[in-house]
Amino acid sequence: MKLGIRQKLLLGLFGMVVIVASISLMTMRQIDVLGKSLAVVLKQNYLSVVACQDMKDALGGIDSAVLTSLLGDHDAGVREVKTNTAKFNKALDRELHNITLPGEAERAVRLRRLSADYFGTLSRIMDRSRPVEQRRTLYTTRLLPVFSELLQVNREILEMNQANMISEKTDSHNLSVSARVRVLSIAMVSILLTLALAYQIQRWVLNPLRNLIETTEEIRRGNLEVVLQTAAHDEVGQLSRSFNDMLIALRQHRNSDLANLIRSRKQTDEVFRALPLPVALIDPDKQVSVATEKAKRFFGLTPGVTVGGLPFSWMTELVESSLSSRRPSELAQQAFVQQFVGNKEYFFQPVAIPIISESNDVTGTILMISDVTQLREQQELKRGLVSTVSHQLKTPLTSLRMSVHLMLDEEIGELNRKQSELLLGARDDCERLVEMLDDLLDLNRIASGREQLKPQPISPSVLLREGIEPFLSEARDRKVTLSEVNTDALPEVMADPSAIQHVFANLLSNALRFTMPGGVVKAGATREEAIVRFYVEDTGTGIQSEHMEHLFDQFFRVPGQDVRSGVGLGLAIVKELVEAHGGSVSSKSRPGEGSCFSFTLPVHAQKGVTSGVLLESDRAMSVNTPDPRLC
Repeated sequence: MKLGIRQKLLLGLFGMVVIVASISLMTMRQIDVLGKSLAVVLKQNYLSVVACQDMKDALGGIDSAVLTSLLGDHDAGVREVKTNTAKFNKALDRELHNITLPGEAERAVRLRRLSADYFGTLSRIMDRSRPVEQRRTLYTTRLLPVFSELLQVNREILEMNQANMISEKTDSHNLSVSARVRVLSIAMVSILLTLALAYQIQRWVLNPLRNLIETTEEIRRGNLEVVLQTAAHDEVGQLSRSFNDMLIALRQHRNSDLANLIRSRKQTDEVFRALPLPVALIDPDKQVSVATEKAKRFFGLTPGVTVGGLPFSWMTELVESSLSSRRPSELAQQAFVQQFVGNKEYFFQPVAIPIISESNDVTGTILMISDVTQLREQQELKRGLVSTVSHQLKTPLTSLRMSVHLMLDEEIGELNRKQSELLLGARDDCERLVEMLDDLLDLNRIASGREQLKPQPISPSVLLREGIEPFLSEARDRKVTLSEVNTDALPEVMADPSAIQHVFANLLSNALRFTMPGGVVKAGATREEAIVRFYVEDTGTGIQSEHMEHLFDQFFRVPGQDVRSGVGLGLAIVKELVEAHGGSVSSKSRPGEGSCFSFTLPVHAQKGVTSGVLLESDRAMSVNTPDPRLC
């Protein structure tokens, strides 16, 4: 009869169940016998032992009470005698109704007779009307002998019950030893049967499975030529034959996939070589796997080269950052990389993008280096054009302004009302053009780096005061409350005062322009670890959310503004000036409630203060500084 693996396992399990059941039944039987034996011991002897002990204690208490009475404290002795007499009679009654051993009844009857004689004599001794000497004589001659005999009989009953308890204990111990021997014998037989079953299970199941595991390990190492040998006809044998069929199919697929892989690799290499950008695929060990021709020619990114071995520190930082953060990494503030190739200057903008597998593991990084040389040249050309055009326009515009002012001053003749209105409009347009050209020139100088900042340690309160003072009169004229939040406790920052005054000028002029009479414009600063955040908050009309991301773009104006509100360069200049200080700008707004524009400046590194660390005193200052409503 051929047994399957299921039948083999069921047979082994059934044998184990039989063994466990046999041991359990034998153990339960022995436990029942032991339990009954112990119950008998407790039932027959325990009550008698307790009763004898109570009688002994009661007799001792009565004897002490008699002595107390004879010594003069008669009332206390009487109370003690009554208490212990009741205790003795109660214990004697329990003993008389719990006769269990041969000879115990005779002793119990004798105990009752002696107790009657004892308590008769005791009543005469406790009679206060008798002389003390007579009572003492009765105690010595009559009561003490009966007391001793009572104790002797009580002790005999106690010893009889204790001896019987010891005997029962010995019998129970012998019974437990016998049970232990039986259980141990059954356990030894069970162990032998279990070992035999385990040996058979190993032959039936474990050995074929071990062969299967060894074969899978060979396959994992790439060896598909193995064959699993088996002669069994159970489920393991069927699995082994199916495994051999699978190996045959794997060998066929491997040969086909290998050909496809070689073809795909060649195609990938061809595509990479044809890419116009420097691109390299880098593995987790920061070694180049595949690279384009431009990546090899411009940066030496040939396959097999380690990124850390190349003379480009920015490249190593980008790759390490993308591998650790699992996010694209690029240079700060969209900086460029300058590279000279063949006596020609190139500018590149690199980005490292991590490759994340379906199992959420980082398997490498794609380093893409965009050629922005033409873009940079166009930016330089645009800056040069803006600078040239602005300078060329300023000369005729200055003459035009002077002519308009001379005519308005009526230096060359009187003007009628219509002529005055036209010239006033022309003067205002000239002033707007001058402001526009000045903003263009300022923005061009900052972006090109020709605006040389001179940062110095300065108090935030000084910056705020110098920024607000020029606008106090304008705020009064507009009937707007312009206030400054107290910032005397804040640490000094590194800033160019004239440049920051220009920043405040743009922010405050915008806030006053869009705040209605009766509104409030508030300027202040708060501490945020290694930076100080300055803000200008107003209760003006606010800005729609869809326009917020473009506020700092050049020439952007919120739709619906007055044409005289500017051309959209003020906030762009603010952004360039703040970023030139190493800070950042941000804005928040709610339509109908107001807006808040803020910018950050680095804290001046003083003795005892490190970048990014707050001392306890500085932390207290930051907490006490009021937070703006929107910022």
